[in-house]
Amino acid sequence: MNGGAEKENVSLEDLRKIMANFARERNWEQYHSPRELSEIFQWKGEVPKGLPDWKEEEKIHLGEELSDVLLYLVQLSNMCGIDLGKAALRKVQLNALKYPVPISKDSSNKQNINNNNLGMVDIKVNDDSSSSTETL
Repeated sequence: MNGGAEKENVSLEDLRKIMANFARERNWEQYHSPRELSEIFQWKGEVPKGLPDWKEEEKIHLGEELSDVLLYLVQLSNMCGIDLGKAALRKVQLNALKYPVPISKDSSNKQNINNNNLGMVDIKVNDDSSSSTETL
């Protein structure tokens, strides 16, 4: 993904990398436990990343539940004529403007930041070995 180039299709892997980098830049990974990200864990108590204490059949069940949500979302976006990939990238752009790294880093507060500069921002897609940016 090169800066300035609008990508026609956005893969789930692209979105995963964008969101991982977004959270990493703000040091928000510490606030993103599975329990915080999904209600499916409400009866499990605190659950560490990677689910090391889960049985394989529990992980399979979770995968099925997450897939149901994903498939429903894809179908809903299709029925509504929404390009889900573009909508997701736009949302990341808006969040980057709302929660800039210098103000948001190491803070879990969902503060509203007045930012009248709604210009384009570079969203980094990097995950360990690769690094690229896309201007949105």
